[in-house]
Amino acid sequence: MSQTTQHIKPEPTIEVPKVILYTGRFLQFISTSLAAKFAQRLFITPLKHKIPKREFHMNEQTVQTRLEIPEIFKTVVVYRYGKSDKKILLAHGWCGRGTQLVKIADHFLNLGYEIISFDAPAHGKAPGSKTSMPEFIESIHEINKQFGPFEFAVGHSLGGMALLNAVREGFKVKRLVTIGAADVITDIIQHFTRTLTLKDEVGVQMKANFDQLFGRDINYGSAHNAAKSVYIPTLIVHDENDADVPVSCAHAIYNELSDGSIYITQNLGHRRILGNKEVIEKIEKFLLK
Repeated sequence: MSQTTQHIKPEPTIEVPKVILYTGRFLQFISTSLAAKFAQRLFITPLKHKIPKREFHMNEQTVQTRLEIPEIFKTVVVYRYGKSDKKILLAHGWCGRGTQLVKIADHFLNLGYEIISFDAPAHGKAPGSKTSMPEFIESIHEINKQFGPFEFAVGHSLGGMALLNAVREGFKVKRLVTIGAADVITDIIQHFTRTLTLKDEVGVQMKANFDQLFGRDINYGSAHNAAKSVYIPTLIVHDENDADVPVSCAHAIYNELSDGSIYITQNLGHRRILGNKEVIEKIEKFLLK
């Protein structure tokens, strides 16, 4: 099923500062290994953005708590929005924040749910400068211990990937929604290095570095691999015109789910999709089925 929106301008893309491009190319000229280490540091360092006005009310009306994640020795900030025995967990994506899914939060708050969201390590108000998807996953598990159980979970982009992996590892919800989730980690790295105008060999070296760091093939965490072990009803939402994550990722994830549904939109991009009324209504219909 798809939804079409006409005459919408494409979302702006983030420009890489020239000093970063020039530094990467210079290091690449000297050594692929040096360029890979430089790109790797950038890859695990999210940008922190100011909270936009549309999220102010959620920021002001939530109870916010700093929560230590003992498995990774990191701290997250947990947002509690409303009060109810029925809880939904929201997980933002890379460079996101706990209030980013505000339209979805508001919608389900009005339906009587308590919304729990969080600033992942090195995101939003959480301390630190570097993080990775395994730390998102560990944060979800600890939040579930301290604030769960949850009826449902909704994740955007990396948050969707992390939720799929968390469910594979035992995080229990009745239904799951991912929005704009990426898939193969190697592909994400390759897209990143190409954005930096670096050779593909740099991405290959980065992948090898991460394999060594985490002690296994990082593609184990790819969304379609996690989806093979996700048996709850799961809705995959993605925009056909997503410039950050290709829609092919949605189909790859959906194809591995044992109880999956897919909803493809048009002209909403990677972030605008989070506030679209039809998308939110589709999510409600799926979760409350």
